[in-house]
Amino acid sequence: MASLNIAIIVGSTRPGRYGAAVAAWVYEQASGRADARYEVIDLERTKLPLLDESVPALLGQYEHQHTRDWAATVARFDGFVFVTPEYNHSTSPALLNALDYVYGEWNNKAAAFVSYGTSYGVRAVEHLRGVVGELQMADIRNQVRLQLPGNFPDRVFTPSPEHHQQAADLFDQLERWAGALRAVRS
Repeated sequence: MASLNIAIIVGSTRPGRYGAAVAAWVYEQASGRADARYEVIDLERTKLPLLDESVPALLGQYEHQHTRDWAATVARFDGFVFVTPEYNHSTSPALLNALDYVYGEWNNKAAAFVSYGTSYGVRAVEHLRGVVGELQMADIRNQVRLQLPGNFPDRVFTPSPEHHQQAADLFDQLERWAGALRAVRS
């Protein structure tokens, strides 16, 4: 079987965000894995406007080029690691917007979460699990939880040894599900 393609999506576009540093660490942890290729997708670089499609994504009739480009990006991957902050007991508006833009391109793919916030970002992930379920994605149980400010002394991301093990467990489970769902899609 060909290697799996997994996207690490930086789920915040906020100035001064921690997400880019966390995603870089996730990518570093994933490098060298034998069964999957990981790639960072930064929502800041996609420049998706607030959802502006007149037809629901479920129909796959994308009117705008930025939507077609985003759909092509999402379609290339077998699974996703969503790096999400927790804002007001939920995820970021930028990540929800990106999820809402397309539909079929998410279907039957695996989703994992790396979260951060004062409550470790767990409420953001709880919210995202319902969203990705509606997009017909399989969310895995294992996640990496990072605490603000504890894992970000002096605004510098500092993972602990337990986070390295959490990431390894996340990748193992994500790759199993992404591989199984690839078979479902074909």
